[in-house]
Amino acid sequence: MAHRPWILPAAWLLVLCLSPTSAETGTAAGGSTAAAAVAGAQFTGNTRAESQALSAFSKASAEWGTGIEAVIEDAYRRCFRTYLVDGRFVTLRMPFGENNERSELADADLAILGGGKADPAVLWDTISGLLESADFRSYTSLLADGREKVFIFDIGARGWSTTKDRFIIDRITTGAYPGLPHKPYVLTRGRGVTAADVYNYLYCVGRVGMDCSGFVWHVLQSVATAGGLDLGRTFGRYAGATRSSDAAWFIGTWFFDPKNRNLEEVKDEIRNLRPADIIVFRGDDGTTRHSAVIQSIDRVRGTIRYLQSTDEAPQDERGVHESLITFNPARPEASLEDPSVTWRQLRAAAFNGEGGIWFRDDGERYRAYPEHGGGTVVRLKALTKVVTRLSSTSSR
Repeated sequence: MAHRPWILPAAWLLVLCLSPTSAETGTAAGGSTAAAAVAGAQFTGNTRAESQALSAFSKASAEWGTGIEAVIEDAYRRCFRTYLVDGRFVTLRMPFGENNERSELADADLAILGGGKADPAVLWDTISGLLESADFRSYTSLLADGREKVFIFDIGARGWSTTKDRFIIDRITTGAYPGLPHKPYVLTRGRGVTAADVYNYLYCVGRVGMDCSGFVWHVLQSVATAGGLDLGRTFGRYAGATRSSDAAWFIGTWFFDPKNRNLEEVKDEIRNLRPADIIVFRGDDGTTRHSAVIQSIDRVRGTIRYLQSTDEAPQDERGVHESLITFNPARPEASLEDPSVTWRQLRAAAFNGEGGIWFRDDGERYRAYPEHGGGTVVRLKALTKVVTRLSSTSSR
């Protein structure tokens, strides 16, 4: 399921223009309105379709009304920013980032900035600095030199190199991927920078992003704040945070285990679900391995939209992205495990050619490990009244 860029209004994005001048000075060269974005596009070679998409950003603000769906959507959109990279506007999503995700063959820990739990605003500040660096300019120049090559990333060293070795290129094109978890190989054609190329740099060199539970907690915090509740103060001690620490840094997938007394396990029939519910995916040992959060449920059209951060997704969706489930509106009693319920989110390796993807889509993953109960849905008890109140104010 491809990401729909038109749902991101420029009023909710910070458009930073990283032209050669702004890159040298570190000064943002753009505004935060669609008009400014389109005006810039007219001088930087963007296509008419791209300019129209940027303009459409400003028209999406009424899509979710003013209730709970809008609050969650706002939290989601704070995980996107549009930059001018190498003369073209590129909308970037927050990368996935998890401590030591690829450290099994490395000689050191592979820590992520903020442990995958930092606030998006803090992470974007770091990302902006990375995109202004001389190293990134060197990286993008090689991506646009018209020559086929392989980028070899070294996550441990936060570096990269290139090779034009035909043997390595042929191995990749024939499916014999030569990379290691901490040293991904990426084949490029030298035709210019894409959002996926920027993602690879931020993930491997910047080591910056949000993990699944960090993103879900960010959304739940946003909902709580809208309702006048401080989740950090409420759960800091339970999560093991000191009084001076941010509780978000201590929340992992373990927190969303249905055994947590702060959660209510919800029977996963569609009629029982509501925004801010957390979808939990189990591992082969029965523990909670992944979490996502429901943004909206269209009971007329039969669509559930949920949000997540993962790198096991198609190339252009790695990181924070939306996902869809479709169902028959005439069957609200159907479980998320029911074969009639279709999970549209495909799963894929983070880097083309890597293995280790055991499920075709999120539905297969949710239904997996029935001996442990399979996937489930949980609800944070502390947000029950807040969600109810925000739902009653929705103008959709």
